[in-house]
Amino acid sequence: MKILFVVNNYYSTGNGLSASARRTVSYLKEAGEDVRILSGANHNAPSPQPDYVLKDYRVPFFDGLIRSHGYSFAAADRRIIREAVEWADVVHLEEPFYIQAVTARIASSLGVPCTATYHLHPENLFCSVHLGGWTLLNRTLLRMWRDLVFNWCSDIQCPTENVLHRLEKERFASRLHLISNGIIPEKIMRKDDPEREENGPFRVVCIGRLAVEKDQMTLLRAMRQCRHSDRIQLIFAGRGPEEKHLKGEAEKLLKEGVLRYGAQFAFMDRDGLRELSSGADLYIHCATVEVEGLSALEALEQGVVPIIAEGELTATGQFALDGRSLFPSGDSKVLASKIDYWLDNPEERRRMGKLYAESTRRYDISSSIDSLRRMFREATPSRRKDFFGGSSMGNPLPAAR
Repeated sequence: MKILFVVNNYYSTGNGLSASARRTVSYLKEAGEDVRILSGANHNAPSPQPDYVLKDYRVPFFDGLIRSHGYSFAAADRRIIREAVEWADVVHLEEPFYIQAVTARIASSLGVPCTATYHLHPENLFCSVHLGGWTLLNRTLLRMWRDLVFNWCSDIQCPTENVLHRLEKERFASRLHLISNGIIPEKIMRKDDPEREENGPFRVVCIGRLAVEKDQMTLLRAMRQCRHSDRIQLIFAGRGPEEKHLKGEAEKLLKEGVLRYGAQFAFMDRDGLRELSSGADLYIHCATVEVEGLSALEALEQGVVPIIAEGELTATGQFALDGRSLFPSGDSKVLASKIDYWLDNPEERRRMGKLYAESTRRYDISSSIDSLRRMFREATPSRRKDFFGGSSMGNPLPAAR
């Protein structure tokens, strides 16, 4: 089957969406599918490049902020897009932005089926400019994405129940499929207990883009309320626009004697993150807005016990095995108490770490790929009309779990 993936920057190394797309494409090809990429150019290396290369599009005033998140947009060249769509048996949209809206309409006019993955919430965008709490604004953007992009697709991959329920509530017309993005099964590198010098620090790890919606500040605030803070070394693995702010707050904690061992900041590749997680005493995930949170799942695969924020717009709490690994998003006091509990109970931490590693097996990417392939084969051409012109789609399709 000839599958066209449409993503603004397929080769970006700074965001999870692009990494997920590359991983999915790799496994689809291994399964025998013929996959091509329609995307902006790879600026990280001369090769590889997308099969259909679009020029960059710079957003006035906001381009610097966008790129600080490891993201960029591509320009919608209709000639190139049409050439790509004419090749495909099915078109798969990885984002709900302008190139996807144009591609969906061209696919509709050519009778080529279109599907999509729901990878991000509107709040992921607006949190960066501190508008994440503006409910009307975020709901308006979600409905625009629905009408201008997603409803042009016969089928949508929803990585979590949280996403599926939100799209059902907003009356998305497409068939909705509950399919995790999945993780690659890896060898567990963890020893029974991380090695440390006598009375050495506990290693508490937080992995993810350094951004407002990832809320690493809650972990730093928790250190002021945590009994073990003078024995904790924080390690933040990621980069992003909040890095300078977070480093400044961590430096204050060090100078005040709250964090005796301070905090480290580093950007690591996948192997580095695995090694980091395998030697961690606890993994903390504070994100307030998140579709799935695969970085957390990949950490748990290494047998580290998590403490995960639980909220309306973050689905990552689904990975917690019980309430001891959950805290209300933004609540530093409860987070501090959970950190103290787990550090006070090393035997239970070791026991649960093994259970967490075992629990990640249900998210094997091979199962996700099988489900996606079925979704692609069941996809049907759009026949929809709106104010952009083009074909019209028939009655709304029933949701499929």
